[in-house]
Formats: sequence, C-alpha cells, structure tokens
Amino acid sequence: MAETDQTTAAPVVKIKKYANRRLYNTATSSYVTLENLCQMVKDGQDFVVEDAKTGEDITRGVLTQIIFEEESKGGQQLLPIGFLRRLISFYGDSLQTLVPSYLEVSMASFQRNQEQMRQYMAEAFGEMFPFRSIEEMGRQNMAMFQRAMTMFNPFVAGMNDADKPAGGDKAMPGEKPEVDTLKKQMEELRKQVEALARNKG
Repeated sequence: MAETDQTTAAPVVKIKKYANRRLYNTATSSYVTLENLCQMVKDGQDFVVEDAKTGEDITRGVLTQIIFEEESKGGQQLLPIGFLRRLISFYGDSLQTLVPSYLEVSMASFQRNQEQMRQYMAEAFGEMFPFRSIEEMGRQNMAMFQRAMTMFNPFVAGMNDADKPAGGDKAMPGEKPEVDTLKKQMEELRKQVEALARNKG
C-alpha cells in the first residue's frame, strides 16, 4: 500500500528489501528489480526502501546501487572520474556538510533548464551552435549557485559588490573556488561540443 507525502500529497511507494536481496513493491504486491526502480525514478514515482526485518530506511544505499549499475553498463557514463575524485575528497573535510545542499541546488537548476539544454544540443547538429545561449544560461546558474553558497558561507554573505576583486571572476584569497571550477567545467563542455560540431562538418 502506498504512503502519502504530506508536503506534496504525492503517493510514496514502500519497497521492502528482504535478506535474499529481493525487493518487494507493497503497492503492486509484486517483486521488482533495480531496473524497475530505476524506471520508477525516471517516471517521477517517489519511493522509499526499507529493510524488511529491521524497518531501517535504506533508500540511499539502493539509489546508490542503481547509479552503480547504470554506470557499469558502458556507453556514456554520467559521473566523470574527476568529479568522483573530488567528491570522495570531501568525505571527512570541514565542508562535507555543505556538499549535499550544493549538489542539490546545482542539479535542481540543471533540471529546470533541461528542456532548453535539449533544444540547444539539438541545434548543435546544424551549422551554428548557440554557444552564447548556453554560456548565458551557465552565467545565470552560477549566479544562483553563488547565492545558495552565501547561505552557508558567512565570508561570502558579508561581501558586497564593492568588496569583490577588480578582476570580477578572480577569487579573493581564502574564497572558495567552486564557481571557478564550474566555469572550467562549462568551458570544457563548450570545447567538447565544438569539437563534435567540427567533426560532423
């Protein structure tokens, strides 16, 4: 039987995981696989996974396992090695508590813009690729990331435009380099798409 999330009034399906690693969908009264759960995520169906014996919420571990399975299928992986190394390096770091919120904001922003991104990528197969549009979207997203980070970083929150360095994009000593990293990643993406466009031509 599905539960209801009081904040969204959306049904939340309960999945039970048994000792034999089998997953049981209580809403459909049937056993499911990780692939089924992956499709439920893509369909926007929310669910929680509980250990059938202890009742412990193990949703995070199961979602991580789904990502591992998807990354192991070959083809185009979503998680670059550089990103994974940086993510691992934050475990035990003083900024560890900020990383989840930062990633949530980043992914939510990308998801809101996904239709525009699909349109821009589709246009890449033509003669012209709208780099200006993607760069503008990137600038808007980075500005939002900076605003989100100020909630957690008193130093950045206390800065006003007059306090920022004259170079604009250059970080002040002691300032966190997340924005610079995002800019570099955006530039790398631009170069990769540019190379693809040249190869197609």
